[in-house]
Amino acid sequence: MFSPAVSTGPKMDHTFSFPSQSTAKTGQEDAQMIEEKGPDSSMGKSSAPSVTEVQERHPSLSIDDISRQVQELVEKINDSRTSDQKVMDSYQRELVEKMTGACQQMKEKMFMVYEENSIEMQVKLQELSQVLGSCTKLSDELLEARRALAGLREALAISETSEAQ
Repeated sequence: MFSPAVSTGPKMDHTFSFPSQSTAKTGQEDAQMIEEKGPDSSMGKSSAPSVTEVQERHPSLSIDDISRQVQELVEKINDSRTSDQKVMDSYQRELVEKMTGACQQMKEKMFMVYEENSIEMQVKLQELSQVLGSCTKLSDELLEARRALAGLREALAISETSEAQ
């Protein structure tokens, strides 16, 4: 009995395996079993002719010929799947490379913005430092003026008390 099975392994290997014929059957029985699988069976869709189509064109094919042709179809499917996997792996590598490059560019732009912001903050901090220095100087001058006025007030108060006596 023909029963292509999908073998699965640790890397999701999606290949068919075709067991060897253990009992002799007529070409009619093999074609009937393959036909029962239908075009949407686990063998997948292929542009290659089905075994039934081959048998209809060549009714005198032997079981061995049919088995060989089925095996060839299975091998083509497996080769196609291997090729698809290689394409996907390549696409994944390219995508990772592009995303890594895009992330690196984003980091570089981010660091440029950081640098620009740091320069602007440095200028603002320098201006703030100058303003605070001016405020400290003015505060010291006001304190001196206040002391001078307090001393003048005391002097006037003393002179008024001495004149009043």
